[in-house]
Amino acid sequence: MKQSLIILAIAFCALAAGIYVNQLTDNKIQVGTPGLAGFSFPDLAGQTHPLTEWQGKIIVVNFWATWCPPCRKEIPEFVELQKDYGEKGLQFVGIALEDKETVREYLNTLEINYPMLIGGDQAMALAQQMGNIAGILPFSLVFNREGQLIHRQAGPFSKADIIKIINPLL
Repeated sequence: MKQSLIILAIAFCALAAGIYVNQLTDNKIQVGTPGLAGFSFPDLAGQTHPLTEWQGKIIVVNFWATWCPPCRKEIPEFVELQKDYGEKGLQFVGIALEDKETVREYLNTLEINYPMLIGGDQAMALAQQMGNIAGILPFSLVFNREGQLIHRQAGPFSKADIIKIINPLL
């Protein structure tokens, strides 16, 4: 009897924790979620780019870090998608959560065909404001051509899932 109560209590706690984590990483967009306006970050050359620079395109903003294996795994797929869909209006924008030199050193090992911006702590604050309350990396946002947030992805974002989301917008 005692063992059954313990198992039941553990199951209840696990269910509650699962519901809580699901709430933190929910992909549904809330009314009043901020769009692209008001956010800007420097690139590796120090030139500041507002995210509205790419308005009119379907924008995938990806928050990442060099120390994050799933982040590094996504980048080649994003490069491929940018190549395949860029002329149709897709624009990837990477926002690194690290300092410029660390990012520069890592990017020297890759061929990147989309803007990489340096966000540091300010980028993590933006990611949290945009729904990444748990601080999960990678974290991606998809904006439509009007600059409205239509999807958020906590954790890896597969090529197939991106295509499903962007195809109706092209």
